[in-house]
Amino acid sequence: MMLRRTSLLVATCAAALLAPTLARAQVFALSKDQLIELTKANPFERFPDGRPKVPDAMIDRARGLASEEVFGVLSGGRGGFHNQYADGFQVLHPGKKLVGRAFTVQFMPQRQDLEEVAQAHAQAAGLGRLNNQTAIDMLQPGDVLVADLFGKNEDGTIVGDNLFYYVMRTTKTGGIVVDGSIRDLEGISEMDMPLYYRHAHPSYLTNVTLTGINIPIRIGNATVMPGDLVVGDPEGVYFIPPQMVQQVLDSADRVHIHDEWTRMKFAEGKYKSSEIYGSPRDPALRKEYDDYLKKRLDEINKKK
Repeated sequence: MMLRRTSLLVATCAAALLAPTLARAQVFALSKDQLIELTKANPFERFPDGRPKVPDAMIDRARGLASEEVFGVLSGGRGGFHNQYADGFQVLHPGKKLVGRAFTVQFMPQRQDLEEVAQAHAQAAGLGRLNNQTAIDMLQPGDVLVADLFGKNEDGTIVGDNLFYYVMRTTKTGGIVVDGSIRDLEGISEMDMPLYYRHAHPSYLTNVTLTGINIPIRIGNATVMPGDLVVGDPEGVYFIPPQMVQQVLDSADRVHIHDEWTRMKFAEGKYKSSEIYGSPRDPALRKEYDDYLKKRLDEINKKK
């Protein structure tokens, strides 16, 4: 049954990818209705093509998230999302948090018959030659370009320093995650935008076919949907489904307050670690913590 459902989804996606259309955003993409169906749990507004649009205010809040806090909700709790984390990247600016909305792009090893059909439909839609810039030119402020280049090193470079600069200027607060390569690392390293990549190589992007824009893709062991909230830190990258964003952020607030109170009590030098962490044993200390938690949550909620 699972295999049959997967085959149906692939067939549906393939039909959408190769369907003739005059709408720029619909070439090699899901239709708006299909994208809405695949992300039907999204509680937020959407872009015109149907991609979920996590609010800017939540993106700002997410800059304080750590991977462990996301894990606690998605994988460690009742979220049921066990395949949303990818690691093993080289990280350009480890001290700069990556946060934004996923704009997904999928490439495959070039196959001539598929390449000919793809290019023909791109030409018919007035896009010119289909390549990485076709997707890059669709980016919006707050987007993170998430590219599946199947781990390709040589000839798998999604951007060099010029296109990296364009992405930085266009997305403003976004970034790039590529399961593949980049080029011009020396020039890119001078630019203040988060980048997660597998390899750096001097070659150009070639011998690949662009097979999807804003469709479900795989990055490492993670399944990424268009509009997921992307959160990257020095350890790796999380792709948070929009319907889980509020829960992750609220849980993180509680974790931050718990850590704040715990370290405050440790600083007093009066308690053993087991008396305070992970939960205070003494009823009086427990009440003190509960009162502190309520006060701090009230303060935080007033600022939202």
